Amino acid sequence: MPTPIRYLGNPVLSLQTMLRTISFRHPVIPRIIPDGIFGEQTLEAVMIFQREFSPPVTGRVNITTWNAIVAAYQCALTQLNQPISCTGYPSRYFTITPGDDNVHVFLVQSMFKGLSSILEGIVDSPIDGTYTGISIDNVRWIQRLDGRPETGIMEKADWDTLSRLYTIFVTYAQSPWFTWQKLFEESCQH
Repeated sequence: MPTPIRYLGNPVLSLQTMLRTISFRHPVIPRIIPDGIFGEQTLEAVMIFQREFSPPVTGRVNITTWNAIVAAYQCALTQLNQPISCTGYPSRYFTITPGDDNVHVFLVQSMFKGLSSILEGIVDSPIDGTYTGISIDNVRWIQRLDGRPETGIMEKADWDTLSRLYTIFVTYAQSPWFTWQKLFEESCQH
């Protein structure tokens, strides 16, 4: 996992932290453990970084090498950090009832569209922002799946199930780092 830089008072520790973070994006850089000592492992990581990104290879961290490491670190953080999650359901008391026409219905319908080609029982519906017909039937499918009364009124519990299904079957399935084994292991740890 990327480590945020916080060792501003110790340049060697900062250097090691940045090189370690870069190594998650560029595995050719050795994954060193920051300890604040410029030893053999740090020297090796600096030299490999210089060879790959900022010649010449000297093993010394001058201002040019330092700036190149900082730039690579910032780039790696941008690429490694997860995107900020979006909360799509306004509050635990919010409901979507048949005939409602609002912006939240667009999101619900889009999520159902993504799931419709994956999960049997969810039907593809138009994304028009109006909560009618197929959208209501899809919510009833979720309510049936959860063993709750099939009212067709979308509540927080329905959103939670829809959100979990979408995350598992659409979001995670699109990730190059996704594996079903990893998902299983993570879910078993909680």
